[in-house]
Amino acid sequence: MNWFERLHQTFIVGERYKTIISGLEKTLIITIGALLLGVMIGSIIAVIKVFAKDNKKLKPLDILCNIYLSVIRGTPVVVQLLIAFFIIFVWAKDGTWVAIVTFGINSGAYVAEVIRSGILAVDKGQMEAGRSLGLNQMQTMKSIIFPQALKNILPAIGNEMIALLKETSVAGYVAVCDLTKAGNQIKNTTYDQTNPILLVALIYLVIVILMEKFLGMMERRLRKSER
Repeated sequence: MNWFERLHQTFIVGERYKTIISGLEKTLIITIGALLLGVMIGSIIAVIKVFAKDNKKLKPLDILCNIYLSVIRGTPVVVQLLIAFFIIFVWAKDGTWVAIVTFGINSGAYVAEVIRSGILAVDKGQMEAGRSLGLNQMQTMKSIIFPQALKNILPAIGNEMIALLKETSVAGYVAVCDLTKAGNQIKNTTYDQTNPILLVALIYLVIVILMEKFLGMMERRLRKSER
């Protein structure tokens, strides 16, 4: 059996290629959902930590944020996924949304520092300018500081999405048939130890290259807008 016949036997017979397509769809859903959740969580934590420096009333929230950051960064995402599925959401029948929540919470811990750094990179005079216009701290942050910080953090957020895409390959631990799990299922069914794994690796590689191209275009547009 030559290589092309082997590919036909592995992916076409029994329409197993549909398993790969379905797995890719799950991977993209988890990645995008987790990134959106992570950016939302990260933004809230970053703003709390920035405001807590000058507001003692926010100190308890700052302490909670530090605990969250320490716990999430100090434990592997696979362990967090297992805890979420088998302990916290033990009643969950579909692991997809559990994976989105878990990866989102995990991503939020890293995005928070990215956003906080972007906010701190904006000149402090911008906050004073906003306050002099009659805006409160939150309004100044929303209308003046955050839009400027966004230009600095977009590339880092894009890199986080690439990292998140690759991290979702462990979603199969919680009964999610993502891209990696789909390839593994085909491998076990057909006893083809090579082609399913190589195809999965190739798909990840192509997606990452496309994302890097898109990020490069975004960065060039942002640089042009600054001129």
